[in-house]
Amino acid sequence: MNNDIKKIEDSLKDLVSKNEDAIKGFEKASENSKDVGIKSYFEKKVVDRMQFLRELRAAVPELDLGRVEIEGSAAGTLHRTWMDIKAFFADDNDEAMLEEAVRGDKAAINDYDNALAETMMPHRLKEIIRAQRNELQNALETSEVLEDHR
Repeated sequence: MNNDIKKIEDSLKDLVSKNEDAIKGFEKASENSKDVGIKSYFEKKVVDRMQFLRELRAAVPELDLGRVEIEGSAAGTLHRTWMDIKAFFADDNDEAMLEEAVRGDKAAINDYDNALAETMMPHRLKEIIRAQRNELQNALETSEVLEDHR
């Protein structure tokens, strides 16, 4: 495998891993939320991120982007443990989970920006990544609005 393809594969593997962590994190946030609307919001984010994974894997089936099962990373597992601790000690679980969603979406946007900066990324793949990044930006704005109204 040449170096350019390896860089693209590594960049996509990173996005896949981050989306897997996001799925598990939003599932955890949904578990920790009390408000039905907030819980529903996190459940929708799980569905959205699963769609992101399907799109990324379908875009380049010839690349090895990992197993189909959603496992998440060790760092993601630590973060979800932190979410449990934060929810346990927070006066407002929903507020705490929305704060984590905002933080996570900001980090995800940065990850997507890094992938888009990859110069050898094929155009069709950049289109998918850009569309997902834009959806993340919209989700971030929604999370911030929900957080402000708590």
